[in-house]
Amino acid sequence: MRGSRIRLLAVGVLGVLGVVAASACGGDSGGSATGATVDQGIQEGVQGALSETATTGTGDPVDEPQSIDEWEALWAEERDAIVRRIQENGWGVSPDGATLTGPEGFTIDLAACPAGWSDTEGVTDTIVKIGQTLPLSGPVADYGFEAKGIGALLEHYGAAGAFTDSTGKARTAEYIIKDDAYDTARTIPLVDELIDSHKVFNVLTLGSPPTLKTYDKLNQRCIPQVPGMPGHPALGDPVGHPWTTTSIMAYNTEAVLWGGFIEQHLDELGDGPVKVASLYLTNDFGTAYDSAFRAYLGDSGLAERVEYVSQSVEASAPTIKDAMTTIAAEDPDVFLAMTTGTACTQAVTEAAENGMKDAVPYKFMSSVCKGSGFIGKDKVGGDGSATEGWWVVGGGVKDLQSPAYDDDPYIAWAREMLASQGIDHKASGSIGLGLVHGWVMAQAMQIAGELDGGLTRTNLILAARSMDMTHPMLLPGVGLNLNGNADAYFVEGSEFGRYDAATQNWVPQGAIIDLSGRSANCSWDQARSACS
Repeated sequence: MRGSRIRLLAVGVLGVLGVVAASACGGDSGGSATGATVDQGIQEGVQGALSETATTGTGDPVDEPQSIDEWEALWAEERDAIVRRIQENGWGVSPDGATLTGPEGFTIDLAACPAGWSDTEGVTDTIVKIGQTLPLSGPVADYGFEAKGIGALLEHYGAAGAFTDSTGKARTAEYIIKDDAYDTARTIPLVDELIDSHKVFNVLTLGSPPTLKTYDKLNQRCIPQVPGMPGHPALGDPVGHPWTTTSIMAYNTEAVLWGGFIEQHLDELGDGPVKVASLYLTNDFGTAYDSAFRAYLGDSGLAERVEYVSQSVEASAPTIKDAMTTIAAEDPDVFLAMTTGTACTQAVTEAAENGMKDAVPYKFMSSVCKGSGFIGKDKVGGDGSATEGWWVVGGGVKDLQSPAYDDDPYIAWAREMLASQGIDHKASGSIGLGLVHGWVMAQAMQIAGELDGGLTRTNLILAARSMDMTHPMLLPGVGLNLNGNADAYFVEGSEFGRYDAATQNWVPQGAIIDLSGRSANCSWDQARSACS
């Protein structure tokens, strides 16, 4: 680390000057990129939001319900409003059954669905079949715990009669899980098994590579993927992939928030070039981050003051030690961990061992590594101090395991609900992510059930594309909404957080930034790894 930059930096305004509207192909190590633009609407919105908030505050407080009964009452009101909006606008399947219409020009040509397609496949008078592929083994097996959260919510709502629809049919969910080990070669036949043998109603896939390898088929066969579980920008495509929705903040948005943060702190990092180093996975997940960050450097003009170097590793790699050693030798000012799974924990422990923990002023963890199950003291060892001072653009998700949420009414209820089903919420931070996804699906199913015709595939996707609700697992001020073809991303808000090892918690730094409705849609070109 060059002498002029060896110092801890004060927290200032978390400025962000733009978010990529069309993700780019990768550039060279200097940060060049082509085919990308910066969304001016997001730039203006962020600048306006930050100019009205304190530099170190958390923004104006947002009231939340103070009991699970108050939460349920709020959600009932929100669902009713969504149903009224759909009915008042006459959205739904056309009388001839050929077209589904929804908000803001959203349409699906049902005549293009394959012969024999059924709007109620996987639905009987008593059950609805939900199919899921996710890793229960392999290097990212911890994410398999998301099924615990999803399954628990489906069990709870099914037992409570929440899936009773407008036709009077009371159903419970049959949740069918398949282990793909985060290996697309296994995902593809498992998805085929779910739709051809089990004949499920809705299909969930976890991870960018597995999802991008299967969402074409699911859309061609008119099978809902609600919600899509990764944060890959390709899921924001209501025209080309109308049956697939998002669920969490897009990775390219997160990457550009990193860029905005760095730009805000350039002068504090010294007079010379600022070196930013990243470690990314060589798959759709990692390249989404890397290409978006390169695009931001090029479009913002930041490339003139930033030297960007990167190291890549395979998602299946048992260790990242060699890559982290190489990065440490680069003597960076900022480190971006574009990683997932066990690599989250390894990034923290390797940085502590190779000197980066103390030498690098800003170290960012990816949002999917935010959970205590990846970076808490039980994982990194000792008193947990190895994670002290790391940063995150967290996507607004509350940490189910964190003691900071012991008094949060929904978190307290969720922990008890899980325990009643024999699930220890401390087993993995991924259980909380399961609650994030599972809640979206459960609410969409309830809205769909209230529409004419009850629980059908078309009603499910119409409900999802019309949702505007308050998610209990998101920080107050972070919205959750879709709006047909006009807004294709459920979550476009985030906090910046800095890890406090003493309390084992991410402490918010600055105000919540919510960009709901500002992200451009993404028609993903897999050959170029870019939106087009």
